[in-house]
This record gives sequence, C-alpha cells and structure tokens, in this order.
Amino acid sequence: MKLGTFIAGFAAAVMMTGSAMAQQAPIVIKFSHVVAPDTPKGKGAEFFKKLAEERTKGKVKVEVYPSSQLYKDKEEMEALQLGAVQMLAPSLAKFGPLGVKEFEVFDLPFIFPSKDVLRSVTEGGVGRGMLKKLETKGIIGLAYWDNGFKIMSANKPLKTPDDFKGVKMRIQSSKVLDAQMRALGALPQVMAFSEVYQALQTGVVDGTENPPSNMFTQKMHEVQKHATISNHGYLGYAVIVNKKFWEGLPADIRATLEGAMNEATAFANSIAQTENDDALKAMKAAGKTEFYTLTADEAAAWRKALLPVHQDMEKRVGKDLIDAFYKESAKFGFKN
Repeated sequence: MKLGTFIAGFAAAVMMTGSAMAQQAPIVIKFSHVVAPDTPKGKGAEFFKKLAEERTKGKVKVEVYPSSQLYKDKEEMEALQLGAVQMLAPSLAKFGPLGVKEFEVFDLPFIFPSKDVLRSVTEGGVGRGMLKKLETKGIIGLAYWDNGFKIMSANKPLKTPDDFKGVKMRIQSSKVLDAQMRALGALPQVMAFSEVYQALQTGVVDGTENPPSNMFTQKMHEVQKHATISNHGYLGYAVIVNKKFWEGLPADIRATLEGAMNEATAFANSIAQTENDDALKAMKAAGKTEFYTLTADEAAAWRKALLPVHQDMEKRVGKDLIDAFYKESAKFGFKN
C-alpha cells in the first residue's frame, strides 16, 4: 500500500513537473526573409528579435532565418499561411500574386517624389487601410519597412529609355514591374532574388533593379559593368504574421511584441538611407561597376517614358488608390 502510494505520488510529481516545464517553454516565432543579414531588413529583424526576447523575459524566442535559408520568394508566403513560419517581411510586390493586387501601387515608377510622401502614405490612413486587406488571406500586417529607392544596373550603360531595348532585366513577380520594363523596351524576366547573382554572372539576364544595399550585399556589382542612379522606383517591405498565431497569443505578450515591432520599425527605417549610401560608396570604391547619375533632361525622359504605366495599371491596382497616392504627393507640393 505504501509502495503504491509512493509510486502514484511520484508519477503525479513527474506529471506536474512536465506540465510546468511545458508551460515555461517559450513561444517560438520563426522570422524568415530572403535578403542578407547586413541589409536594413536583416538588421531590423535582428533588432526586433533582441527587443522581443528581452521584453518578454524569455517567454518569446525569435528565430531569424535570412538569405532564403528556409524559403525562396515564391514559397515563403504559402509557408506563412500554413503556419510553417510565423513572421515574414516580404517586398510589397509579393502581395499581388497572393491576390491583393493593390500593393503593386508601390511598384509604380516615380510614384514617390520624396521620402516625405512615402512616409505620409505608409504611416497614414492609406497605408493602414492597405494592411487591413491582408486579413482575408489569414495575414496580419504589422508595419512597413524601408529598403530604399532603386537603381538600374546592366552590362551596358542605361542613360536613356532607348538604351533598354532588348535588354533582359530581372524583376520580381509584379505586373506593374513587368509593364515598367516593357515601357522601356526591355525584356522582363521574373526570378527569385536568391538566383539573381548567378543569372547575372552567367548571362541568363543582362541586368536588374535594386536599392544599393541589396545590390552590394548580394555582390551584384561584381557581375554588372554599369549602373544608373535613377531612383525611379521604391522597394519596401511589410512585416506580416500568421493571423491565427498572432490572435492566439496572450494579450500581454502580443502588446509587448507590438511595442517591440514599433521600435524595430523606427530603427530599420532610420538606417535604410545610411545603409544604401554606404553600399553605394563601397561599390564605387570597388571599381568594378561604373555608376552614372541621370542629368535633369535624362530624368525627364525616363519619367515621360514611364508615367504612362500609372494609367495602364489603373484597372489592376485601382484608380482611386493611385489618386490617393497623388493626393499625398500634393500635400508636399508635388504634381504627378
């Protein structure tokens, strides 16, 4: 009888210990992205990890997987929806193939005449309204993160729209970017970001567009002879989470993570310009790529060739949405 009581008590104690250990196990957030750790997005993800783990006192563990370690461009969104990862920061163009075509408005050439206009959109009602559209896809949008304005690169000089004729240019999967390249006479080629360096190296594509930080960290300047500082388009990201996972978190944990995300967003956006400036300097110093800045007349010719894309894409992204972006520009004295 005593032995039986002891065994029963011991078993109960083991079960209680196991239960306590289970309760103490941290909540794991797998944060996957496709760029290098030393980019604005990579550093933002690591900063969020630091804040989240510190402020939840270990109740949350953030595992960051950069450089397509887990999933490539086309795979990561499905992985998030299935719950295989909990957090992503995809480029805004990725939401078009998902069925939320409105996000491709960010891909329109020369849609942002200044950083002030950009920030007015992403931090205002227009940007918040767009993030809400993701919820029907099982996704919660938490924040917008900058990378920066893009430059064009190729193995020939790209100074005028005519220079693009017949050039094979890698793009993300975006109907707007496809239309942009075709408006210039280029041949757009959709390709995963992780495959671009090799494609440039082997001549599968002739050129591409990227903010300087992406170009530099992926070493694309080693396989591109020319680059034009055009600032024709913007590359940004939305930090997103699996809706079921996020809404299932304890309210206090979720509030803490939201605070950490707000600070990580401010950090990532504050370093984006510096990272791009430093990357451009480093690439110029390497001497493998010749960089060219458009003259005022050349920039005007690019705008004339590319602004018709806005009208062409009205049916896809929504005329009202494009007009809303124009209104944000008008607040700062710009006309489209």
